[in-house]
Amino acid sequence: MCRWAAYLGQPIFLEDIVSRPAHSLIRQSHGAMRCHTPVNADGFGLAWYGERPEPGLYRDVMPAWSDPNLRSLVAQVRSGLFMAHVRASTGTATSRNNCHPFTVGRWCFMHNGQFGGYDGFRRDADVQITDEFYPHRKGATDSEALFLIALGEGLEQDPKAAMERAAGRLADLAMRRGTAPYVRLTAAFSDGQRLYAIRYASDEQAPTLYHRWSASRGGRAVVSEPLETDEDDWQEVPQGSFCIFEGEGVQISPFCPVRQARAA
Repeated sequence: MCRWAAYLGQPIFLEDIVSRPAHSLIRQSHGAMRCHTPVNADGFGLAWYGERPEPGLYRDVMPAWSDPNLRSLVAQVRSGLFMAHVRASTGTATSRNNCHPFTVGRWCFMHNGQFGGYDGFRRDADVQITDEFYPHRKGATDSEALFLIALGEGLEQDPKAAMERAAGRLADLAMRRGTAPYVRLTAAFSDGQRLYAIRYASDEQAPTLYHRWSASRGGRAVVSEPLETDEDDWQEVPQGSFCIFEGEGVQISPFCPVRQARAA
């Protein structure tokens, strides 16, 4: 499965999360410790917020550790809200359009996990995307489908409820036409102001998710795995949680996908 990291706070260089820590995201791309697939080499991506409402986006299909452009970019770009992802495909092709994060307008989204047996119901998953957002469907992943379905379910107005309905739609398809494990999900997404995160699984085996406030940086990292081996104040997010990070504040509430929100 994939690894990802996000940051919200005072602007820092992206390399402070992506490449400089002892267990940085780039190091996790070839040496992850808290997932079944230690190598995540099926592409990578960055989304960051700066002077404009819409995030900048950089994605490629190379392994993150072998792209000198990535190291140069993260050493020069500073942001107070950004997301980074290294991909391990669960079946769909290695292509730029399948790399995370995904963006629509001011929203960006990235995901680690799977909806079991997705290849068997991919067409039905696409049907769940409303006409308004289907033109943004560029790739073939369940992750992008989840994001676009959530936008159609009202992500702008109520992020938690929209994600519960969107995850419920795909969970319903997985349970009817897919295979176990039906849902394993950690995700992060943002509107440029707040950072949201989800940890959920239908079999109580959700991918790991941690967060940590840094007083020295004045910001919070939200990650698949802790970035430093000598820091003992990383907090693990419980399974079945929806998180809102804003400033120093953290709100965590139950996340319960709503199945059969509409007829599939």
